[in-house]
Amino acid sequence: MTAPIHYARSGEVNIAYQVTGEGPFDLVLVPGFFSHLEIDEEHEGNALLLDRLASFSRLIRFDKRGTGLSDRNVGLPDFETRMDDVRAVLDAAGSRTAALVGYSEGGPMCVLFAATYPERSRALVLYGTYAKRCNPDDDYPWAPTREERVRAAQELEATWGTNTDLATMAPNADPALVTWITRRARASVSPAGARDLILMNSQADVREALATVQCPALVLHRDGDLDASVDEGRYIAAHIPGARFVELTGDDHVPFIDPEQIVDEIEEFLTGARRPAPSHRVLATILFTDLVGSTEHATTLGDSAWTTLLERHNEAVRRALSSFAGEEIDTAGDGFLALFDGPARAIRCASAIRRALAGLGLDVRAGVHTGEVERRPGDKPRGIAVHLAARVMGLAAAGEILVTETTRDLVAGSGLEFDERGTHVLKGVEGRRRLAAVR
Repeated sequence: MTAPIHYARSGEVNIAYQVTGEGPFDLVLVPGFFSHLEIDEEHEGNALLLDRLASFSRLIRFDKRGTGLSDRNVGLPDFETRMDDVRAVLDAAGSRTAALVGYSEGGPMCVLFAATYPERSRALVLYGTYAKRCNPDDDYPWAPTREERVRAAQELEATWGTNTDLATMAPNADPALVTWITRRARASVSPAGARDLILMNSQADVREALATVQCPALVLHRDGDLDASVDEGRYIAAHIPGARFVELTGDDHVPFIDPEQIVDEIEEFLTGARRPAPSHRVLATILFTDLVGSTEHATTLGDSAWTTLLERHNEAVRRALSSFAGEEIDTAGDGFLALFDGPARAIRCASAIRRALAGLGLDVRAGVHTGEVERRPGDKPRGIAVHLAARVMGLAAAGEILVTETTRDLVAGSGLEFDERGTHVLKGVEGRRRLAAVR
């Protein structure tokens, strides 16, 4: 169930906010250019970012005034007004102190808030941000010129329906991201509002405030960021007392491309522990089947009759897989590769396939092995266990189902019976393997 959206009153303006997660501390996420509390969750990358943050905190999100679900047409706010908005949201959410996480345009505002309200700032995390956004000087040569910022604002206003500066913000955006972020942009802010936001953030210069930040600080920046130079991240970290700087790889400015790269660092910084990397390795039982004498059958029957018989073979194998909860992974010619979460089901499925194909006048050989495989989402299983099962099948005679000792031991007590087939060296597999045939 989606968390409800509430409104905090900041002066005469209503600021939309949402609270998710039940972690031991509050975390307020200050967005970049624009946001939309409802549409933000419709893209899997951004949803992952938000879900991860809410997994270890009480996450407080809001739409800045003039954007998303907050009041529109509220003029061009200064940083003091925007700090008032954050404070109003924290008050409405019942938060006395929170970790501040700001990305892009949200970074300077977080710096000012942490420096101004140290008693309410538990920690400060900045990603892909800047300290000064206009008029470069010797101390900060990376800022664009005033003319460049005005030109960018005018161009965005003129092309806002289709242009959201993705070439700079997300050069690696796939079509789904382009569609989502363009729709999100139109729903979040008007063309004039986009122009005003560009002009507003051009006023940012928080260099003097950096040294007054008292809370622990983490600065994250991708080394190839095309919107804000990694040198800006280094500058910010060097000027916040005790700040930690982490240089990430990549050239996407937006945080919802490869979000776990960012959240892993945030979680470790705020909780003291990094989430273990997800394991894609699982224990599974692999079944390989192969028809015996298929070439001779095809020659004897002719192409048309053999094709019909092969279709009946495939149907019989798939019925058996369905009956025993096997997952069809691949077919190669007249053979199948299937995966099972239990070795007894795999062996009984192989036996059912053997009986069904015998009724069609076909002999099958099969190999079964249980072992660890790597199974990434959307990919076929990989690993030595898969190769081992294929080699076992290759040693089987017509009508024979061979299993490894590992699989046989795991089905002890199941009622399945076996005949010993001795030990064998399997090509490409270290050591000797004891095999058995299913009766």
